[in-house]
Amino acid sequence: MQIDPAVLTEREIYKILTGAVVPRPIAWVATIGEEGTPNLAPFSYFNIACTDPPMLLFCPQRRGDGSPKDTLRNVQTTGEFVLHIVSEELAAAMNQTSAEYPYATDEFAATGLRAAPSSLVAPPRVADAAVAFECRVEQIVHVGSARGGEIVIGRVLQIHVRDDVYHDGYIILDALKPVARLAGNDYARVNDTFSLQRPSKVGP
Repeated sequence: MQIDPAVLTEREIYKILTGAVVPRPIAWVATIGEEGTPNLAPFSYFNIACTDPPMLLFCPQRRGDGSPKDTLRNVQTTGEFVLHIVSEELAAAMNQTSAEYPYATDEFAATGLRAAPSSLVAPPRVADAAVAFECRVEQIVHVGSARGGEIVIGRVLQIHVRDDVYHDGYIILDALKPVARLAGNDYARVNDTFSLQRPSKVGP
């Protein structure tokens, strides 16, 4: 079967992309609004952008009318955010923060999450998150149509890691217990892994 995306609706394309590109890590992003209210929302278009210097990217999509969602509006204004990795014990709270709250709603308070002050940026972090990255916006790139989205690239300024999750320079997967996004209402646990030895150099 071959599918021409030009003949599909945006919704049909979305279902194919989010059903095939799995599992997707979840960026749980805390920002500060123009009036100083914390905001917290999850994004599954997320990954590492660079390690030297360390940079992460996430991609907030725009609303149907082309207006920016709260997180994008805030990072465009303040240039700062805190990105958390979502563990199993916080999955329900993360899901609740995906709701469309009115602007200037404090999602920490709305979901009963404990906030902790960050070290180098203004947005607070989720106190109980196993891993959090304080970031300064490096670049925001618009992609797609006017109703498309943005690639937000942030430079990591500070890393918070819970003690039991980090040992001898490595993140301990069994302690982190990250969850990943699938299609629809589905999520995945990262608890069935296998290893492959990387091949040595091939050729001259």
